Amino acid sequence: MAYLLTKTAHLVFVIAWMAGVFYLPRILVNIAEAGGAADVRARLLLMGRRLYRFGHVMFALATLLGLVLWLRFGVTGGWLHAKLLLVTLVLLHFLAAGRWLRGVANGRPLPSSTALRWFNEIPVLLLAAIVWLVLAKPF
Repeated sequence: MAYLLTKTAHLVFVIAWMAGVFYLPRILVNIAEAGGAADVRARLLLMGRRLYRFGHVMFALATLLGLVLWLRFGVTGGWLHAKLLLVTLVLLHFLAAGRWLRGVANGRPLPSSTALRWFNEIPVLLLAAIVWLVLAKPF
């Protein structure tokens, strides 16, 4: 029962983090397309900062519960190493989005909205691979 509760909580926090991973680049697209509308940019920056903080908390909780699953319940396998590598790539993506957000707040320009839209698709592919690894446990 403890295993299922821990795994459920881990999954809920991962889903919450992934929502932020998917939405933060979308906020960046909206900022890039806001042009000179200072009030719109300010609101989007506020939303982005809050989402970025929320994402860090969700990632920390998901990671903590993942460690519990590994250390307490013995979840192991080669697939886990591959999954952790892909999760690290998703985290780096999230951190890059946060860096762009801070840059905008400091007056730096963003990449084009088209480039940001492509950037937004990267975690979808990584998540698909992560889910496959977790379900299939191929090695």
